[in-house]
Amino acid sequence: MTVVSQSRNFDVLGLDLDGYVAVPEHPVGVVLFARVPGGRSDEERDLRVSSELNTVGLATAWADLLTTAEQRIDAATAELRFDTDLLAVRTIAMIDLLASERPTAGLPGGLLGAHTAAAGCLTAAAARPEWVRAVASPGGRPDLAGEFLLIARAPTLLVVGEYDTTLRDRNQDAADRIAGPTRVALLDDVGHLINKPHAQSLLAEMCRDWFREHVRPRKSSRRRG
Repeated sequence: MTVVSQSRNFDVLGLDLDGYVAVPEHPVGVVLFARVPGGRSDEERDLRVSSELNTVGLATAWADLLTTAEQRIDAATAELRFDTDLLAVRTIAMIDLLASERPTAGLPGGLLGAHTAAAGCLTAAAARPEWVRAVASPGGRPDLAGEFLLIARAPTLLVVGEYDTTLRDRNQDAADRIAGPTRVALLDDVGHLINKPHAQSLLAEMCRDWFREHVRPRKSSRRRG
């Protein structure tokens, strides 16, 4: 399958957000990777997941939710990555862009957010339920979405390393509150960072199967005459 990929900048809310898109032939949907500052393991993880999604006809779009200047501030303070309202607003703006811009216009969508971006994704899922058909959170903080969990109805996959007991508890608490169908999956022999090749491969397969199942056009409800 041919996949056209390129780096690009997204113009949303008057901001210039760095990003990347990969579009297979005849895409059936698109998954937005909403990203906050992370390390090399995050890049490797997202590349693996993106490649798996492309193999099943899903386009992928990465967007750094903080501008370059904001990332410099956040590197010193770690404040902006915890501003979940800001992350949610920018995720929603990215959804609206992808929903209206070729080649992803008209496609059903999904969201993937690690770390605190998971909260922004679930808030966005509550705000854009027609577009967001599924959410995945690898090593994320969905609990930070607060009351928005109660109206987030998109099927949600929460993936956590088995050794990160604190994050497991936070994800389970969020899962108990999310309105839609939710699955909590543990990755064996992994802690907070999903940085081992076997774990990243398993995560990519989980996300592939999850989004392939849920990110698809809804069946028409035509009445038979």
